[in-house]
Amino acid sequence: MTAWPKSIWGWAAGVFQASDTVQAMVVRQPDLSSRLTFLLGAQECLAMDRFAVTGGRPLQGSVEAASAKNSVLPILAACILTEEPCTIDAVPQLEDVATMLRLLQSMGIRVSSTGRTVTVEASGKPASEAPYDIVRKMRAGYYVLGPLLGRCGRAKVSLPGGCAIGARPVDLHLKGARALGAAIDIEHGYIDARATGMRGATMVLEGTNGPSVGATINTMMAAVLTQGETVIQGAAAEPEVADVAGFLCSMGAVVEGASTPLVRIHGVKKLHGTSYRPVPDRIEVGTLAVAAALTRGQVEITGCRPDHLAAPIEVLRHAGAEVETGPDRLMVKAKDRPRPFNITTAPYPGFPTDLQAQFMTLASLAEGTSTIEENIFEARFMHAMELDRMGARVAVKGSVAVVTGVKRLSAAQVMASDLRASAALVLAGLACEGTTEILRIYHLDRGYEKLEEKLATLGARVERVRK
Repeated sequence: MTAWPKSIWGWAAGVFQASDTVQAMVVRQPDLSSRLTFLLGAQECLAMDRFAVTGGRPLQGSVEAASAKNSVLPILAACILTEEPCTIDAVPQLEDVATMLRLLQSMGIRVSSTGRTVTVEASGKPASEAPYDIVRKMRAGYYVLGPLLGRCGRAKVSLPGGCAIGARPVDLHLKGARALGAAIDIEHGYIDARATGMRGATMVLEGTNGPSVGATINTMMAAVLTQGETVIQGAAAEPEVADVAGFLCSMGAVVEGASTPLVRIHGVKKLHGTSYRPVPDRIEVGTLAVAAALTRGQVEITGCRPDHLAAPIEVLRHAGAEVETGPDRLMVKAKDRPRPFNITTAPYPGFPTDLQAQFMTLASLAEGTSTIEENIFEARFMHAMELDRMGARVAVKGSVAVVTGVKRLSAAQVMASDLRASAALVLAGLACEGTTEILRIYHLDRGYEKLEEKLATLGARVERVRK
């Protein structure tokens, strides 16, 4: 481990009681400044909620899927495009959703809710600035860029924050806006965009790692009120893109081909209010499906879209799980250790990067060696080190992880690095004997609605420990 001044290690050891987890994650930071920043953040996280997961029980029963976070967030932002009220049903109670609603309110937009139904009314002219204080907490805050440009002609949006899973540039978002005619400056940590005679245009939005979901959605939202036809080549085809397009069309927009790599938007003069229910969250469904296979249980997930999970379902079956599907239900059953498998993350309809970590946990208990290649984000193997602390055998080299399955995992104190890593560690805790303590579960609360309660209905022992 890199030598540090004794005073720093003494302070760190005192704060964290020489935690192996903290020290191991600290050494992964590139320089002294980053390590100190990480330690300060880790100290703060010890004052936050954590999970205590006691494993060893097969999950049994039925649970309903929540709406897709990655649809809900841009749909809420898209409400800016009309001055009439928009009502969104089945909105999950997530920290990211709460942050998005605070962002809209900070812009002078009315927000009200009853249970899981949220009404957004952007009457008048919303403020054009999305402040750093809010956007830094959630990358999806940049989704207000397109709607503000399209309706108001001006957007000043802080560069986004979010999970620590590698570089996630906004260059394609800016490329789409510029192609429509927007003038953009980046200074003082803000994107300052002005609509100077925006008109429909043809553009290619595919980057080095494939199509961009965020850039496709943002460009669609900017284009629906722009005169003329906009053609997006290399568009992302994820279900969430089609869902946002469905919402826009319910407001009177004209969007064609939203589930394909070629999207056409015919600009209209005005949009109206609407009521809409987003699609189910395929990543939550996939996470619960892995939990069933991992614990050798039997779980039915209702209110879901199995057709959105073709690639993960194929891997589950290859791993030995029994999977039954219906139009809106998924049943997963497993009796034995998983068989090894190989996955490569790719844009939809390929294997989703957001399920890579969860399937690594499944591979860690397989009867053989699995390989996982991550092609979307370059820093999305941080959970591997924490799984190793629980007895997994994961060797990472570049974008490939080789996972040699073991018979059992052992409980340990671990620390989540991002949203999906949090889920992977919860799954690992469900599959081992003893109690696993998972720190930094605020990541989990950003994208999974009361996961501990859903797992408890299936017989899991997951306790939220409040500090």
